[in-house]
Amino acid sequence: MAVIEAAAPEKPKKEPTDDEKRRMKIVAGSLMKAVIRPGGGDSTPSDGDQVIYHCTVRTLEGVIGQSSRSEYGGKGIPIRSVLGKSKMIVGLLEGIPTMQKGEIAMLKMKPQVHYGEDDCPLSAPTDFPKDDELHFEIEMIDFFKAKVISDDLGVVKKVITEGQGWESPREPYEVKAWISAKTADGKVLVPRTREEPFFFNFGKSEIPKGLEMGIGTMTRQEKAIIYVSSQYLTSSPFLPVVDGVEEVHFEVELVRFIQVRDMLGDGRLIKRRVRDGEGEFPMDCPLHDSLLQVHYKGMILNEEKTVFFDTRVDNNGQPLEFCSGEGLVPEGFEMCVRLMLPGEIALVTCPPDYAYDKFARPANVPEGAHIQWEIELLGFEMPKDWTGLDFISIMDEAEKIRNTGNRLFKEGKFELAKAKYDKVLREFNHVNPQDDEEGKTFSNARNLLHLNVAACYIKMGECRKAIETCNKVIEANPGHVKALYRRGMAFMAAGDFEEAKSDFNKMIQLDKSTEPDATAALLKVKQQEQEVEKKQRKQFKGLFDKKPGEISEVGTEENGDKTADVNEKNGDQEEDLDGDTSDTSREVAGNAAQTSAPQTSFWARLLTALGRIGWTTMLFNFTFVFVLAYLLNQWIN
Repeated sequence: MAVIEAAAPEKPKKEPTDDEKRRMKIVAGSLMKAVIRPGGGDSTPSDGDQVIYHCTVRTLEGVIGQSSRSEYGGKGIPIRSVLGKSKMIVGLLEGIPTMQKGEIAMLKMKPQVHYGEDDCPLSAPTDFPKDDELHFEIEMIDFFKAKVISDDLGVVKKVITEGQGWESPREPYEVKAWISAKTADGKVLVPRTREEPFFFNFGKSEIPKGLEMGIGTMTRQEKAIIYVSSQYLTSSPFLPVVDGVEEVHFEVELVRFIQVRDMLGDGRLIKRRVRDGEGEFPMDCPLHDSLLQVHYKGMILNEEKTVFFDTRVDNNGQPLEFCSGEGLVPEGFEMCVRLMLPGEIALVTCPPDYAYDKFARPANVPEGAHIQWEIELLGFEMPKDWTGLDFISIMDEAEKIRNTGNRLFKEGKFELAKAKYDKVLREFNHVNPQDDEEGKTFSNARNLLHLNVAACYIKMGECRKAIETCNKVIEANPGHVKALYRRGMAFMAAGDFEEAKSDFNKMIQLDKSTEPDATAALLKVKQQEQEVEKKQRKQFKGLFDKKPGEISEVGTEENGDKTADVNEKNGDQEEDLDGDTSDTSREVAGNAAQTSAPQTSFWARLLTALGRIGWTTMLFNFTFVFVLAYLLNQWIN
């Protein structure tokens, strides 16, 4: 018995385009072609090609109804269309793809395949015999694959010579290019007889808009012709507006462009590439934690551009070596070097807050000085790969990075510190301890890193993330007192006092030796609660002091005093990264006598309760609050 193989599933048929549907309606005899002059080559146009052709339309009696040729009353400008993009009569859609370059053909069309077509996308010219059978004489001048740059086909590019690399110029790059310009009928507007390439700043309207759009798609050493229609011929220093010109053809050779980067987006920190480096940007730029070697010259941005340091002069000719991501150089310096290629030279203009205002300032640099660095990236070494390391070596590497993070934390560089801890935690995802002892060492190290990340989050004001990070430790080890302490501090910073007290009380239950630290933290919570209550009472001063029937107004304060700034209070608190809580006990013990709460009145307790509901809601319902207070006062009295 023969085996019947299952038929392969049919691929879903592609829905025909609107132009294809129109061409399907052409009936036999409605479109005829006669070759007047053969073309050259074997290729013919296809979808996506730009076709350039002359067209003359005649009646069967030879009367010319329309022409692009100047000798027949036209402008002498060839028609430019992109197959599959431009709106065309259906007879040309069908006939032009059959023609070769240089060919002249006569297309005989019945009305239904030219302007007499139902729902024709083009309107017939005035007094055009659209109901007659007509001859369309077409001369195919050229066709080529086109890069459509604007949707309305007002800017189209023809690549003559492919460029190098993938990067194209964009704002605010500096560009050098050979550029010539002529009208569609061949009149030269700008010759290529300049002594050197034209220089312009991208995005500064120094060349026509359409030309800039086209150059923005080019790569180094690329040669192209950019066809620009009148709506994109904006006035510029390169080419003032030329009246009566509908289209300009720009021949461009992109010599080079200088990468200019606005690092902050506000024009204050600018990196300008002076010499290209080796490799592809950004794939071959330094990674985080790379060891970099650079030569640099630092200058103060004054009239003299005073040089305050030059590694080639002041460092015995030795380059500066530093690890990225460790805060060893000014922030603006490192941001720019991280975007350099080996061998590249860049000129960096830096504002004070990214230069030496937040970094150890050289003695000969005045406070608040704007700085310019000329930097050459000699090379860099990639971060050490942990693959193949034994467990002890891995833990040693982790400890080095953690210590670097601790140093950054103490220097107030919390984001950089967190990045160091996160790096080790990512590497730990690929570490597999081989026995119980290694497992315990590994678990302790990972927990410590999580708690250090949480400390960074607290300092960065992201208390909820700190709480989530602590939860990773507590979920695995509910009795981890250091994690409870760190989470309690995060709760306190977030203003969640009950949750904070719960964590500190649990510390005492689990480990009596933590009682001094937990008690100190509880006193701190109490102090913060009193601050909140005090500000709430002050805000609503007099609200409940009136006799029945009297109306009180809500007390007002200065803008800076309206709410309790718990985060600010906790921001001044010292954090010990490795979980030691003794700093808090020492800090609060000195103030213990001042933090004992006095006996609070009924109204104070009521204010506290209402505060937990949320003052924002209560302020919007002031009438409800007033009535409630009045009734309670009447009931007590």
